[in-house]
Amino acid sequence: MQLPLQVTFRNMSPSEQLEAYIRERAAKLDEFYDRIMSCRVMVELHHRHHHKGNLYHVRVDLTVPQDEIVASRKADEHHAHEDAYVAVRDAFDAAERQLEDYSRRQRGDVKTHAW
Repeated sequence: MQLPLQVTFRNMSPSEQLEAYIRERAAKLDEFYDRIMSCRVMVELHHRHHHKGNLYHVRVDLTVPQDEIVASRKADEHHAHEDAYVAVRDAFDAAERQLEDYSRRQRGDVKTHAW
């Protein structure tokens, strides 16, 4: 990455272990596609009243040449996101899939439609 990774925690105290996990996942994205210019990750704890625990929302913003990739997993979608690590994993998995699609388009492996 050309710019350092930015990790933001909202409505929760920062966690060194969670940030280390995020850095590990971001490094894997950088190994897969080395033209990532920047990566910003936001981890947010929703403070709503639930029958179970509070849920985490994670958003991954990647800036790549000529585009931006945004992957997020909303807390309302999965009760598995009561665990921050699961929410981070799911968001990075979604970002990886979008990055794969982007790299295929850049290589010309996917036909684009002219409108």
